[in-house]
Amino acid sequence: MSPFEKIDAARIACGFLTVRETLEVLEGNLVLDPFSTLVSASVGFGRNNVIYPGVTLRASGAAAIVFADENTLHAGTLIEASHGDVTIGSNNQFGEGGFTAKANRDGARIQIGSNGRYLNNPSVFGACCLGDGTQILGNITVDSCSLGDGGSFMEPDPDLRGGLLKGSGVARNLCIPKGKVIVGNGTISEDNLLPQSHFHPKS
Repeated sequence: MSPFEKIDAARIACGFLTVRETLEVLEGNLVLDPFSTLVSASVGFGRNNVIYPGVTLRASGAAAIVFADENTLHAGTLIEASHGDVTIGSNNQFGEGGFTAKANRDGARIQIGSNGRYLNNPSVFGACCLGDGTQILGNITVDSCSLGDGGSFMEPDPDLRGGLLKGSGVARNLCIPKGKVIVGNGTISEDNLLPQSHFHPKS
């Protein structure tokens, strides 16, 4: 068995596609290092997504992971679907600094819209809906939360941007509407909901 055959055998044993199959599934996208990109069969991609080294996309059972177009997946991105689907729109940034999403328990399903940013090691679990333009910035565990649709971080009026979580801690069963933010420092509560213009004054 050649070294490349050994690599493919290990990937298959762990439920991932071979290197050749990975490149076929990701045709039309930019895969910077297919050898360190691990993708399962039930993963679908649109076009022009950028995938950095060290990305893991694992789908099992009847669950699937589906990306649209022009997303950027930085190193340390881990997405897992075993009990529910993970669906992702277009033009999102996952990492830098890591990102985890797992639909790995009963009732879990993760929906992510477009034009969002999820940076510096957030983790998303349960039944989550992250709307267009939403952001999670920091080492936050997000469990069964909803972040409202809005403009991206480039929207001039911060109170028209998608819902935002930043800081650190655990956010569970929260709803963050458009234009609102919660800054966590261990405890994350809707009692601390503020307009985003509190931190980013309107020009």
